[in-house]
Amino acid sequence: MPSIHIETPTTTDRTLRTTVQPSRDLARFFTGDPLEITYDTSIEDVPESILVIPALAQVCPVAWANGADVTADAVDATFVAAVEEIKATMLEMYDFLEGGELYAREVVDNDFANERSLESADAPPSPTSAESARPVETDGIGLDERNPSSGGESGLLFTGGVDSTCSYVRHREEAPTLISIRGWTISPDSSGDEQWNHLTRRVTDFADERSLETAFVEANMLSFLDHPMLLAHYKRYVDGGWYSSVGHGLGLLGLCAPMAAARGIDDLYMAATHWEGIDLEWGSRPDIDDHVRWGGTQCHHDCYDLTRQERLDAIAAYVDSDAPGLELQTCNNRMDGNCGTCEKCYRTAVGLRLSGLEPSDHGYPFSEDEYPEIRRALEEGHWILGEDERYMWEDIRDRSRETEPESPAERAFFEWLDQADLSSIVDNSGSPLHHRVLRAGARNAPDAVYSRLYPAWTVAKSGYQRLRPQ
Repeated sequence: MPSIHIETPTTTDRTLRTTVQPSRDLARFFTGDPLEITYDTSIEDVPESILVIPALAQVCPVAWANGADVTADAVDATFVAAVEEIKATMLEMYDFLEGGELYAREVVDNDFANERSLESADAPPSPTSAESARPVETDGIGLDERNPSSGGESGLLFTGGVDSTCSYVRHREEAPTLISIRGWTISPDSSGDEQWNHLTRRVTDFADERSLETAFVEANMLSFLDHPMLLAHYKRYVDGGWYSSVGHGLGLLGLCAPMAAARGIDDLYMAATHWEGIDLEWGSRPDIDDHVRWGGTQCHHDCYDLTRQERLDAIAAYVDSDAPGLELQTCNNRMDGNCGTCEKCYRTAVGLRLSGLEPSDHGYPFSEDEYPEIRRALEEGHWILGEDERYMWEDIRDRSRETEPESPAERAFFEWLDQADLSSIVDNSGSPLHHRVLRAGARNAPDAVYSRLYPAWTVAKSGYQRLRPQ
């Protein structure tokens, strides 16, 4: 029976380390490195049943893809219920997922900072092996039945892009702690130091101007899991990488659990990428994020009721009332500002114009002369785009039909966009042919052979994994 055991986490002041023990048939999906997370606040007083959540959040989707069970020594009771609901969502979303059970020796009811152990009346006392661990019970707790928030602190996953900035605008009266995570779009090794420094400086400046607290989290989840092998097996089923398509809603929120417990955060917001009416297979959705919770903290998939253009409208109103110099950061190519020439920069600049803002006032070098370049890039397939980008350009098209162009160049572009077949901009190949061949080989290789091929595969995979931050 395939299985993954989560070892007891260890802490050193602000650093959390968790080792996992997969069964032999699942070892290829793990690099052997422990999951290591560094917070900017001490987590030594956080209970084990909360400390295990970051590892469970990364491991459970991998287990469900292989019909594997997951075992741990102690797990928060509220998170137990959350896992069952998230699993149900993911099994409905993806046919290739098989499911699996979560087992724990102890289910712990964490009522904010006060931990109380719960023992099942029919369970044997203190099991001494993973095989004797009892199945976790969800006891029927559903989203509509949980206790309301106590009205304490709130937190917001924040990058300074359109989605997270709109979420801040919506919740600014709560003065949320701005939480930035390194490890997904910014590498945790030294190659990502410069990008991380740019992001932390920008977020800190944004927070200081508004008297907000910040929280910075650094994790190695993309090297803890063997993402090349996950892609080799499952890229054919998903639009994008494993983490973007399957893991990042539960994964990123789960990383925050010890920090949220230490800081007393009751409500944790993660800004939506998509919006109502877009039914894409994606790792962060209301039916995933809204289920994520643990003792004392409820997570929220935020701004799903607004399209991207409507989020820009909300930002424009905030600019007009409170922040005339606000700059956004959405670039796919750099963290120290926006390049102005990638697809996301152009898309954001056009959206800003449609919301009544001048892009150059908010971080985007943009002129009328660039409309023909945008059209040419879309028509000729210069950018590798997915279904979500198609929806975003359709959203721009819908707004452009209601907006009077400001120049002949803008009018010509919007007239073209009105008639364009936007489905043609979606890349359906997933990756170049040689990457697909390598994936097929890795998928079918015995572990011993794969281990010898891994260095070459790691180099080859870098060209096609498309990661899209919030």
